[in-house]
Formats: sequence, structure tokens, C-alpha cells
Amino acid sequence: MRFISNFFSNLGASLWMLVGSTRAFNLVKPTFAQFSCFLVVALSANILFAWLAAPDQSYFNEQGLISYLVWPAIIVAAGIIIAQRSVNYALLFVPAILWLAADTLLVLFQSGIQFLENQGLLPFWLHSILPTLFLLLFVWQTTALLLIFAKRFGWPWWEQVLMLIATIALLVVWQKNTINQPIFKTDEVAVMLDEAAFYEQPELLARTLDSIAEHQAGRHEWYFLGVASYAEQDVFMSEILQTKQLFDGRFNTAGRSVALINNPATWGEYPIATRTSIEHSLARMGERMDADEDVLFLALSSHGSVDEKGTPMGELAVTNPPMNLRQIDPFWLRTALDKSGIRWRVIVISACYSGTFINALKDPYTMIITASKADNASFGCTDDADMTYFGRAFFSESLRQNNGLMEAFYDAASKIKEREILMGFQPSEPQLVIGEVMQLALPELQKALFEHHKNPQITLPYGLINKPLEQVPTP
Repeated sequence: MRFISNFFSNLGASLWMLVGSTRAFNLVKPTFAQFSCFLVVALSANILFAWLAAPDQSYFNEQGLISYLVWPAIIVAAGIIIAQRSVNYALLFVPAILWLAADTLLVLFQSGIQFLENQGLLPFWLHSILPTLFLLLFVWQTTALLLIFAKRFGWPWWEQVLMLIATIALLVVWQKNTINQPIFKTDEVAVMLDEAAFYEQPELLARTLDSIAEHQAGRHEWYFLGVASYAEQDVFMSEILQTKQLFDGRFNTAGRSVALINNPATWGEYPIATRTSIEHSLARMGERMDADEDVLFLALSSHGSVDEKGTPMGELAVTNPPMNLRQIDPFWLRTALDKSGIRWRVIVISACYSGTFINALKDPYTMIITASKADNASFGCTDDADMTYFGRAFFSESLRQNNGLMEAFYDAASKIKEREILMGFQPSEPQLVIGEVMQLALPELQKALFEHHKNPQITLPYGLINKPLEQVPTP
């Protein structure tokens, strides 16, 4: 019973220490048994936190335990020095017990926060400050320990400053070591491009493009091109493949759909996404489509590129390690689309800052949908997600539940807004811009998409194809 009483007394002493009060000395019970107990408890708490914070496929790293024990060893050494200096050997374990007890409490607090983070229950604004918060908590417990000893023994200010500088220096060195040697770690595996996959890519692209079906005379048909251009996360691959499956299944684009995917898992199955493969795909689709009657649905999913200061660059990231690929910029994409001869275009870009593409891509025959405004981020591109917030709302839900593209967009935008408010995110504000001619033609053109099973008769109003734009009535 005495041991348990001393245990809780030491916990209370650590709380007084954390608020900078010398009352901690009245409660602390500095025995070797208590020191050993708190060493085990603090180590266990840190193992728990490290496990919660570790990425998937991590493994236990014994070196991480040694890295953690360095700082308690430093505290014990400080206790020896203080005990000898004050000729009071009862103080030998006081610094270590107070520090380990405080560390236990604070790390358990951090573990609770990390658990909520893992469950997606924390507001977005907390995400970026959590690492700094956890570091400050660690610095706080060490600084508080130094402060109460300075008060207790009346150390001169210059000595306190020197000790504080030495403590901060040791903290920096220790922190760097623990970052390099965490308790749970993952090995970085360099992505290697298989030789067979490398040489097969040109043939794979050629076979894919050769399989695109020719336009059937007298029918308005939709063609689908999906581009997942960021290889390091599966969410973009998954989003485009699920969207292609939706279009091939519900919207009857099978035989008229192409997916270009950057992901190590699909090197031998799908052509990779590059500016060259996109340009060739658009060109071939332009050859197979009837420019007057058919519509291209172009879906792009990736990260929006930013510079070193976090400023949007107006590009979509294109990565497929170890290859060095050119990024997709809106002016290049507009040029590739124009060269293809494809007139009717619906372009959907699922990426942060995708609104930067609107001005370059808009024309009278084009509808553009973006996941965000030009200066806003979009969300959901995490390693464990199968679609982004926008992709799930627009492609997976609203396109299945509505019978019009504009209706699906506004339905998805409402769902995204609700989710972002719930998560505390800055609004992404998805955008829709539609050209004058496309707006007039869309009610007819999309019959071939949403009502293809009825084989609808489609009549474009006002002679939109041949009439000069300035003569087209405004809606």
C-alpha cells in the first residue's frame, strides 16, 4: 500500500512541477523502487504513443528504446550532481522521478490526442500544429524541472541561463536522434521500374489506343479519358479506376474509355500518365470520335503543385519514380485538346488549387468542373483513402444519384461543404464553368450519357455546330 501511495504522491508532485511550484518537493518520494517503476511506466507510455503515431507497415525498433533512455540517463546524472553539490543524497532520484512521472502524464495525453487524430475526429486546423504542440510539451516538462530546482536552491540568474542553454542544446541533439531512431519505424524502399514493364509501356499504350471504338453513325456517344498522375499515393489511382468503372458500367463507355495511371501496382496493366501519353490518347480519341456528335469526359486526379513557399503553381503533379516527368499545366492541356479536334468537352479536375485551370481551358463548347478554387486546397487525398472528398461526392455518389452533370455537381458541392464544416476545414469551394454553346447543348448531349439505355433521339438546338458563335442565342 505504501508503494501505491508513494506512486500517486509522485504523480501529484509532477503536476506541481509542471506549474513551476516547489510544492513538488513536499510530495515527491525519491526511492529506487519508485524510480524503477516510473521508468517502466514512462517507457510503456512512450511505446503506446509511438505505436499510435506510427505509419502503416512499421516495425518495432529496439534502437528507439535506447534513444528514449538517453534523456532519463541525463536526468539521473543531473540528480547525482545536485545531490553531491547540496550534500543531500536524498535528492539523487528526485529529478528523474519528477521528470518520468510528468513524461508519463503528458505522453498519455498525447496518446489520447493521437488516437482522436487517427479516427479523424480532430478539426483540420489542429493537424498542422500537433507536432509543434508535442515538442513544446516535452520542452515544458524539462524546463519546469530546471525552474523548480533553481527556485529551491536559489541559483543565480547567470547559472540558470547557462543551464537553460545547455538543456536546450541537449534537447535538440536528443530530439534529432529520436526522430532518426523512432520506437516504430519503416524502411524506405526505393521504387524500382521493372525492365519488362519499361519496354512494354509503348506497346501497352498502342494496344490501349487501338482498342478505342469508332464512332457509330447517327449516335451521340461519350468517350472517357481518366488520368491519375501521382504515383506515390494509391488514392488517385483508385479514384480514376473507380470512375472509369462507373462510366463503363452505368454510362456505357466500355470500349470508348482509357485510363492512364501512375502507380507501381499498375505498370504492366495500364499505360502510365505522362504529357506524351495524354496527348496521344486525346489525338486517337479525336480520330475515333465524331466532332459534331460525340463528347469527351476528361477526368484528372492528382495533387496541385505548389512552390517552396506553398504558393499554387497552376500545375498538376505528374510523378512516377524513378522517372522524371513533366507537370501538366493548363496551357499545354488546352493546346493538346485543341490539336485533337475534340469539340464537346467536359473536364473534371480533382486536385488542390485546380481552379487555376479554368481560364486556360474555358471555351464555348466546354464544361469545366474543379475540386476547388484557384487558391484553395481540396481534401481527402490521404494514404488510407480510396477516393478524395471531391471524388467520392461527385463521381461515386452524385453522378450515380442524379440525371444531369450540373445537378450532380451542385449536389456534390453541397455534400463537400457539409463535410468540410464538420471537419473544420477551410472551404475548398468547387467550381463549375460552362461555355455558352455547351450550356445550350448539354440537356440534349447528356441524354446519351444518363439515358443511353433508351437509345434517345438527340437534336441539338439552334444549329449550334455550324452557326457562328456570335449568332448563338444566350440562354
